Amino acid sequence: MSEAIPGNAAAPGAGNPPASVRRSARPLTSVRRTVALVLYVWAAAAVVSGVSFLVPSTEGVAIFTGVLLCLVFGVLLHLLHRGVWLVLLAAAPALFVLVGAVQYAPELALERYGVRESVVVVADSAAAAGGKNHELTLRGSDGQELGERFVYRGTGAPDVGERLDIVRDSRGKVPMEQADQVDAAGRLEELIGGLVVWTALVLMAGWRGHVSRRRDLALHAGGARP
Repeated sequence: MSEAIPGNAAAPGAGNPPASVRRSARPLTSVRRTVALVLYVWAAAAVVSGVSFLVPSTEGVAIFTGVLLCLVFGVLLHLLHRGVWLVLLAAAPALFVLVGAVQYAPELALERYGVRESVVVVADSAAAAGGKNHELTLRGSDGQELGERFVYRGTGAPDVGERLDIVRDSRGKVPMEQADQVDAAGRLEELIGGLVVWTALVLMAGWRGHVSRRRDLALHAGGARP
């Protein structure tokens, strides 16, 4: 009777990997997944920009949409790469993509239809109650108060009596902004720059994920090693 040689026994299922493992390790499958995620990246930016264009007075809607799509991108990038570190790297350009997509359309509208005016802050809604949400009442160069309030959220709001240069939408569709903060070209550069970095990360994730899946296929085909 012959004896089994230790270490030469094939593991169960060796040489016959599951169909799902074989499919996922195919180069064409990896290419399709990578291309699909690249298209998702650019489509997501277009969706956020479109929402910002359609509802420029409600910035929160565009921000919520952008954050949601960024989170979905992180999940898809993790599935493609099968790792976490690329997802963490994608967080920094996500900020540029989000800010650029949300602010590009309103600032472009202000550059095209805006009216520049020098105003003085005459009242602040948060002066008595405090807080970081400021609605500033402004007086124009003609001595009349403007009907639109300048909304400022956060610290460092202009003080009462301070003079500002603002840009107002002549159509009344886009909230006014300080003139020195309106830079549609800069927002577009931020958006495109963030998307380029995201695209590079997707390509890297696609390649590394493919290599990882090929390694899994080889392990299934060869069986467990002693």
